[in-house]
Amino acid sequence: MSHASAYAELSPEELRRRLGEAEETLRAIRDGEADAFVVRGPAADRVFALGGDESYRSIMEAMDIGAVALDEGGAVLYANAAMCQLLGCTAAELQAAGLLSYLDAESGGTIQQLIDRAGAGHQRRQLGLTLGDSLRHMAITAGQLPLGFGAGSVLTFTDETARLAAERASESARIARAVISSANEAVVVCDRTGRIINANAAAAALADGDPLGRRFTEALPLTFPLGSAVIHADDLVTLAVEGSSIQGLDAQSEHTDPPRDLLISAAPLRIAANRIGGCVITLVDNSERKAIEKRQGLLLRELDHRVKNSLAVVMSIASRTIANAADLADFRVRFNSRLQALAATHVLLAESAWNGLMVSSVVRRELAPFIASAGPRVVASGLDREVSPDIGIAFALVIHELTTNAVKYGALSAETGLVTITGEAAGEGLARIRWTETGGPAVQPPTTHGFGQTLISRSLNRGNGGSTSVEFTPDGVICEMVLPVR
Repeated sequence: MSHASAYAELSPEELRRRLGEAEETLRAIRDGEADAFVVRGPAADRVFALGGDESYRSIMEAMDIGAVALDEGGAVLYANAAMCQLLGCTAAELQAAGLLSYLDAESGGTIQQLIDRAGAGHQRRQLGLTLGDSLRHMAITAGQLPLGFGAGSVLTFTDETARLAAERASESARIARAVISSANEAVVVCDRTGRIINANAAAAALADGDPLGRRFTEALPLTFPLGSAVIHADDLVTLAVEGSSIQGLDAQSEHTDPPRDLLISAAPLRIAANRIGGCVITLVDNSERKAIEKRQGLLLRELDHRVKNSLAVVMSIASRTIANAADLADFRVRFNSRLQALAATHVLLAESAWNGLMVSSVVRRELAPFIASAGPRVVASGLDREVSPDIGIAFALVIHELTTNAVKYGALSAETGLVTITGEAAGEGLARIRWTETGGPAVQPPTTHGFGQTLISRSLNRGNGGSTSVEFTPDGVICEMVLPVR
């Protein structure tokens, strides 16, 4: 007898009862309340399992990751509690709306591709899902789920946000340690109590012993100049931990040998969720720059002193020269000659960075034309003695006046004339320089006292042992100078 004829013999009440049973069975299968169902056949009954030997729902519910089972049409058969919590919905809501309705279009398309390929084998993708107000990094797997009436698919959602964040934090910490270790400047990392938890080699070299585990103020005792806004090393840590940054603070490390000038900066150490976990302090060795600044300051003050002295010398030369000049042309010749001598001496001083002058260099510069001539017009010995810049300028002007007088009226005005310049010790810290002219015209003592004589007699008499004396002998001028030497 056919199924149709069998149903025809049933009463309407029986048909309604059996239809109700069928609908209830389908609902139970759809809602995951049935693990298997039996279909009676003419020869034997057939059992169709919905989850294999064990209920797939039991397995999924035991998972601590999100899991959802779909039928071959993509409808939700079952979702475990972890999946519902992840999506922020109930199982009934998820079954009613469908999985893809909780995802954006791009993510839904990617997951649909995984579902479509699940029959070819296990599928896996890393995906960023925006769930609620946060972005979650998910590892999504898709596999085929055998069902008694066909093949569905099962998806698992593993939240790897925390793991990836921990990996990034670990990598950031590793990079930070590498940066700190390779930095040329001293870098110290302290916890909130001011105890050092990391320090590079440069910091260890500045520290008073091993810095790790010690308080910053103990490992690196620093002093700060008066008037500084921060007067103690503890304040560096306190201000940084409270969220303030300090940059370019001058300090000194008195415990190092030699003491070092340092430039200190401190900043908060911000960790997860922008929380301050301590501070980072950098110590830049500023000793060389400070030494350069001090030297520059000294040089500027010395330059100011030299300029003032040079201007005073020029004014004196101009005043004395014009007082003894016959006319403007005579003044111009004499004044230019003396300025050239002064300039030549300044060149020598510049070459020695104003550290001093060699007597021999001054004599050689002024008398170069006569020393280099074919015949010996100048003989010099014992002049390798150094004098201070001030003494050197005065000595150079004296030598210039003696040379000018010798060229005009004395030994260097005649072919047979000779100038002999000798040097010898004249007591502790003193040298005697003797200028002697011979072979020139007969000398007559001057009847007037001009600028040259005044300069010669006064320039070296400074109360430091220096002196000058001039004799106008018939054979030639003799000038004896006593110089303070180094």
